[in-house]
Amino acid sequence: MSYKEWFDSHAKKHRQIVDKLLSLNMGKDEIIEYFCYENMVKAQKEFCPLYKENKKCHEMKNLNCYLCACPYFRFDDRGLEIQNGYKVLSRCEINNGDTVIHNNNIHHDCSKCTLPHHKSYIKKVFDFDWKHIMQNCSPDENKS
Repeated sequence: MSYKEWFDSHAKKHRQIVDKLLSLNMGKDEIIEYFCYENMVKAQKEFCPLYKENKKCHEMKNLNCYLCACPYFRFDDRGLEIQNGYKVLSRCEINNGDTVIHNNNIHHDCSKCTLPHHKSYIKKVFDFDWKHIMQNCSPDENKS
């Protein structure tokens, strides 16, 4: 699955959950709380493949899945640039994390960064529309 395919698929799942919660008259704080890992792993098993295995993407206390990606993540399936002969498909705008080479492409490894999974950060960048928060992640999102 390409980054763009994952991004669009995830945005759709996120939108459906938020719309459902808004129809129940939930506000911002209630929606953020709903997205805590302990609730999501029970209530929204299809949201994340790791939920089916009762695994977290980041081992941290109070993991919140509202963002399930980071506004600082940048990707382009066509490539962002060439670095040491490898096509860079993703990177972090704040240089937090590592890179890995897979299939002759450089990918950003966010596994040690927990920034987007803290409620305080989510509240700071919150929008009911996940794609709006993530609008700078992909050059395709800025074309509209």
